[in-house]
Amino acid sequence: MFWRFIMPLLIVAIGIILLLILITGFKLNTFVSLIIVSFIVSLALGMPLENVVTSIEGGLGGTLGHIALIFGLGAMLGRLIADAGGAQRIAMTLINKFGEKRIQWAVVVASFIVGIALFFEVGLVLLIPIVFSIAKELRVSILHLGIPMAAALLATHSFLPPHPGPTVIAGEYGADIGLVLLNGIIVAIPTVILAGPLYTRVAKKIVPDAFNKTGNIASLGEQKTFQLEETPAFGISVLTAMFPVLLMAISTILDMIQKSAGIEGNTLIEIVRLIGNPSSAMLISLFLAFYTMGIARNTPIKEVMDSCTSSIAAIGMMLLIIGGGGAFKQVLIDGGVGDYVAELFTGTSMSPIILAWLVAAILRISLGSATVAAMSTAGLVIPMLAQYDVNLALVTLATGAGSSICSHVNDAGFWMIKEYFGLSMKETFSTWTLLSTITSVSGLGFILLLDASLIISGAVIILISIVAIYFSMFDRSKDKRNAFGDIKA
Repeated sequence: MFWRFIMPLLIVAIGIILLLILITGFKLNTFVSLIIVSFIVSLALGMPLENVVTSIEGGLGGTLGHIALIFGLGAMLGRLIADAGGAQRIAMTLINKFGEKRIQWAVVVASFIVGIALFFEVGLVLLIPIVFSIAKELRVSILHLGIPMAAALLATHSFLPPHPGPTVIAGEYGADIGLVLLNGIIVAIPTVILAGPLYTRVAKKIVPDAFNKTGNIASLGEQKTFQLEETPAFGISVLTAMFPVLLMAISTILDMIQKSAGIEGNTLIEIVRLIGNPSSAMLISLFLAFYTMGIARNTPIKEVMDSCTSSIAAIGMMLLIIGGGGAFKQVLIDGGVGDYVAELFTGTSMSPIILAWLVAAILRISLGSATVAAMSTAGLVIPMLAQYDVNLALVTLATGAGSSICSHVNDAGFWMIKEYFGLSMKETFSTWTLLSTITSVSGLGFILLLDASLIISGAVIILISIVAIYFSMFDRSKDKRNAFGDIKA
């Protein structure tokens, strides 16, 4: 009986170790490594030979069939906003409006809005030059602004569709992506406040020397810059970036009202649902961007389409990696591993929300890739969910939170932060690694609060916001040396 449960889990553990060795030791491409390990694990689990390839193809195709449209259209939308200068307009306008004393909050809000439309790496590369120039102009540390920026980008990446993690996992779990979005925003806001402006104060005490670094963004090459008057208006830039969120939110709220009020379905409701479907919402938003970021600015349609083409070229490998993660997930399900996990936890009191977070966190620390960790978690957790009456949107968010924990040397984001901000290994661990861990743990905390009570979680979010605003805007202590200190222009 003991070996009946342990052997499948041991095979999975060996498979994960092999995956880690192939990626970090032999420097093999992540997608290729995932496919190799999927074959090996499926055979080790005793799957019939005729089912091995079918399982891998089904997992890859099923995953990409759900996400490819949303992911691809989202990449095009983000690139159009960036190439037209819309993202720069959002950032610079908010920075000018908030003023020098509230500069951190300007960076947080700008990064959050930009982070919804742009994938993490793209948002980072786009915003870092802006943060560097603002820090130089105001004579503040780049980390004083960089930590809040990174926190906002990571939170949107972990919790909000159309980012790949929450989008893929929502599809695998069968969660309503609109509810994932609404709950994700509720979770992301206080998480960003904790991991951003509040943690910046702590980081200054842990690694004060890091706040004297000047950074190095030479590797980004020459950045496309705009005169502010050349960019789209602030309002239209924000509307374009947030439009898919608005469409999905309207559809979800309408569904909630319909269910609570017992309203019968009709043609109008069906139309709103169609418009609010993630794929439809992204397509409509892309058409809006064609006009606001292109045609309305007299940009040739060929140039607009070139932006779309380049965005897809940039995410091609990411799509394959997501598909590879789907293949590995399906092997775990078809090989019966998920059923064994479900049996192990039968009759236990552990919340599936905590279990999903824990499994994703372990895989994230081991593998580095948040997307692969999330996909593999789904393969282990899905069979268990049938035993529980649980909010699938919150399980989705918990998986996203777990997959963001403890970014370290096996994660590309770790090295991007280290090199761009000119940090030592210790300083990167003390800033970025801790920031990602705070995002993960606090995200889980807010998810559990949401699971317990929407009112309680709302009160906690308001309290955190008040405390953060007090410390960042009204604190009169003399701890200003690192924030506005000795950084030479």
